[in-house]
Amino acid sequence: MEEKFLADSMLGRLAKWLRVLGYDTVYLRAHGSGSIEDIIREGRFFLSREKKLEYVYNNTIIIDADCVGDQLTELKEKMSLLPDRSHWFTMCLICNTFLKNADPDEARNNVPEYVFYSNLSEIRFCPSCIRYYWQGSHRKRMARQIEEWGFV
Repeated sequence: MEEKFLADSMLGRLAKWLRVLGYDTVYLRAHGSGSIEDIIREGRFFLSREKKLEYVYNNTIIIDADCVGDQLTELKEKMSLLPDRSHWFTMCLICNTFLKNADPDEARNNVPEYVFYSNLSEIRFCPSCIRYYWQGSHRKRMARQIEEWGFV
């Protein structure tokens, strides 16, 4: 994915769903002076709901919608986003790190037994926060939601 994002404190759910779609998305719960400029210099688009920030920072995109599905649709229209399905579920939803394939010995101790034996090749982990991910019912519901929002 080429596009990278920085979402401000009003867009936490949008940040999570952009990560689900495979976009590198930094989420700022709070920021000090200079932090936004530093992160934007990394080549990120700044996403905010505060209209007054549109002309303060380069590459700012103001999101008007309230609901996350509408926010994604709005961003999709403003940027012509076409997320590649092969990138879905490749980012840690918590810390924004690319997931890696899990080592079977490590996974055995960190996922439910039924997951280990039924999904071994699909178990991934975040090397930063050491969370484990696999294809379960939650992921299927999220994929269905993405499709309903028109990202297919």
